[in-house]
Amino acid sequence: MLPGSIQISGETLSSAEIRDICESLRENSIKLLSLRGCQLSDRDFGRICRGVAESHSLAQLNLNLGIVSNINRVKQLAEALKTNRSVQSLFLHGSPLTDAGLALLNPALSTHPSLVALDLGDCMLGDEGINLICGLLPPDGAKSGLKELTLSANPGITAKGWGHLAIAVAHSSQVRVLNLDYNPLGDQIAGMLAVSVASSRTLEVLDLEGTGLTNQSAMILLDMVENYPTALRTLILAENNISPELQQQISDLLSDGEEEEENETREVMAREKNSWICQSNSSSQMVLVTSGLGESLLAETEM
Repeated sequence: MLPGSIQISGETLSSAEIRDICESLRENSIKLLSLRGCQLSDRDFGRICRGVAESHSLAQLNLNLGIVSNINRVKQLAEALKTNRSVQSLFLHGSPLTDAGLALLNPALSTHPSLVALDLGDCMLGDEGINLICGLLPPDGAKSGLKELTLSANPGITAKGWGHLAIAVAHSSQVRVLNLDYNPLGDQIAGMLAVSVASSRTLEVLDLEGTGLTNQSAMILLDMVENYPTALRTLILAENNISPELQQQISDLLSDGEEEEENETREVMAREKNSWICQSNSSSQMVLVTSGLGESLLAETEM
């Protein structure tokens, strides 16, 4: 278990356990809270939400697999997120949210200052829900928005809804990861998404596993990665009716693009280093100061 984390899966939680969790939230001693598939009373869920509202340290909240099981719990979670300012990743996979529930949650999501990752997979969403989600992917220069979005297994979304999402992704200035696996997309919607990916300057990962694609859409995706410069580095096409040869061609092209980018980065770093060495030799008073910190990585919890 990660330091500063509480991860419990599939258990029935007692009032004493809920009390301990709430104390940890109020004391700002945890960054990750995962109650995936746990059973708890409505009263105890309300206590958890009040703890989330008070926490200044909580960065990841995993309520996957039916924790948010009714409209009253949606309202309680929405109220907690209106007050909370620290949550960066919210996982609600497998919650019977529906478009109506997302509409209640949306004001808190759209105004949250830190939220960058959202999992709404298998949440019984439709086109109205997609329209709300598009608002969380603002166009260039508008405001901060999601960097990671999961919409797996929401078969109620139609081609119209996916079209709206494709437009939002194409113009989003931040989204990096988009998981659409196990939706009945088909070749037509995949073609729209290919145009979206080609237009995006930030999308690095696209998951289309089990989405009803064939060689027809795979050829379009191949043309995209072969002839158009994109930020895309990972394209998941497993569990589709696509030939292994086509999948391998796409994978090889994406790998080649990533290697070229790494080489360019190394060349830039080498030039900067040489430039600094030259400056250092020309002035004995030149000092390089560095924080020594690498990229800040957000720990992930299991779905």
